[in-house]
Amino acid sequence: MRKPMKKRGLGRGLDALLSDTPIKELVDESSNILISKIKPNSYQPRTHFDTGELKSLTDSIRKEGVLLPILVRPSGDGYELIAGERRWRASQAAGLLKIPAVVREVNDLQALELAIIENEQRDDLTAIESARAYQRLVSEFGYTQQQVAERIDVSRVQVSNMIRLLQLPEVIQKMIEDRKLNMGHARPLVGLERSRAIELARHGIEHEWSARQMEREARRAAGQGTKKVTAHEVDADVSALQDELSRTLGLPVTFQCRKSGAGELRIAYTRPEELDGVLKRLRRPL
Repeated sequence: MRKPMKKRGLGRGLDALLSDTPIKELVDESSNILISKIKPNSYQPRTHFDTGELKSLTDSIRKEGVLLPILVRPSGDGYELIAGERRWRASQAAGLLKIPAVVREVNDLQALELAIIENEQRDDLTAIESARAYQRLVSEFGYTQQQVAERIDVSRVQVSNMIRLLQLPEVIQKMIEDRKLNMGHARPLVGLERSRAIELARHGIEHEWSARQMEREARRAAGQGTKKVTAHEVDADVSALQDELSRTLGLPVTFQCRKSGAGELRIAYTRPEELDGVLKRLRRPL
């Protein structure tokens, strides 16, 4: 069952455009726009579209047309899609030349927020897609994790847990994107040594482990990996510091501590803009 849409202060009519129910005022406001004049949303967090669902929607559009207008914003000599990418894609597949659309002046921040909310309203995003979208709000727009939570209408803990998934090796992130692993299975793997985390992820998929079983195996692996550490309090302090720096920088931060006291601090980023944000913070005068 889909979650009911909650008001998020996105402006008159914007919430309604994310609904599944056509609203007369918005339908009346829409106009038919050439599909060829519309480009995809550069802030779209969703990277995978179910082919079966698209085919079903395409068949429906062939029979009944597009019942709910999409949302676009002016861009150059055309438009950029903000919400309604499934309808836009299905309309192209159905051979339509035009599609009903509402044109609004929407800034980049609103474009990202609307794209996240639309997809999460429909439970379309994988945990990694959500994590990357939350991370963009933090790194590109300066949001705190609490502000992300308030805007997207989720808990701050969920935002933090999602973003921490970006610390996982890319191969595990791909498993999540392919929906082979879900949030409950992947979260215990954060912080494990890379090869061990990948091994557990593959075993979990192969043997269809429950999330609880994955947690047990991850705890066992973490215990094996920390036998050389004499003070468990140090591990707790390091973990807390990792979380603090991750929240401050808005990027996954990890420490690799050696028995000698030496170690490494790693800051992971996926886009040049994220690195630019870290460099600006580091170059600020004390």
